[in-house]
Amino acid sequence: MDVRQILEDVKNDAMTVEEAQALLKDLPYEDLGYAKLDHHRSLRSGFGETVFCQGKPDEYLAEIYKSFAQRNGEVLGTRASREQYELVKAVVPQVVYDPISRILKVEQEGKERKGLVAVCTGGTADIPVAEEAAQTAEFFGCRADRIYDVGVAGIHRLLAQRDRIRKANCIIAVAGMEGALGTVIAGLVETPVIAVPTSVGYGASFHGLSALLTMINSCANGISVVNIDNGYGAGYLATQINRLAVKE
Repeated sequence: MDVRQILEDVKNDAMTVEEAQALLKDLPYEDLGYAKLDHHRSLRSGFGETVFCQGKPDEYLAEIYKSFAQRNGEVLGTRASREQYELVKAVVPQVVYDPISRILKVEQEGKERKGLVAVCTGGTADIPVAEEAAQTAEFFGCRADRIYDVGVAGIHRLLAQRDRIRKANCIIAVAGMEGALGTVIAGLVETPVIAVPTSVGYGASFHGLSALLTMINSCANGISVVNIDNGYGAGYLATQINRLAVKE
């Protein structure tokens, strides 16, 4: 597929912009040998490819960030270490690292954020996963309202935030231990709830499995559940829901 020819055809009115966009959606990826970078994913799904940093060899990670930053101007990476941040910063000086969420990103300034996603946690120990969710949603163009430490062990804290929570187009409920937060919130609102089990808890929580099973078996309606500690997945899904609400 000759990109130049497509552009010439558009210039000469031999092809419409819509037809060219349809062709560009199927363009090949950039093949680095050890990674195939999908620069056109945003054309197909609305959001660019995200880099999962954990476990990637140093030299590969640096080149991946460099390529994405040069081509797209933005990069979102998850599960990054401080050492990886220092490594990437050497080749992409504008990269920003948050040690709580472990997000490593290059983001354009002045980005418009629309709609609203509420991110709630059962406790303070759940905040790292919640921040991964909130910052993912913000990176992809949402406004995020953080409502932390409102677990069911002190349910008056949650009830005091009902009006704030109900303003959101989608709610992310992040909780460990028994993981009941999502069920309680879903019983209070009319919007979708994304439940995120965390690995926070004592031995019988089985590193988040107990919370996961509670959320999957919730008696409340309107709940979807992502994997244990998967704040990124929750933030991405919430962004898709929020985007539909904003369009409508």
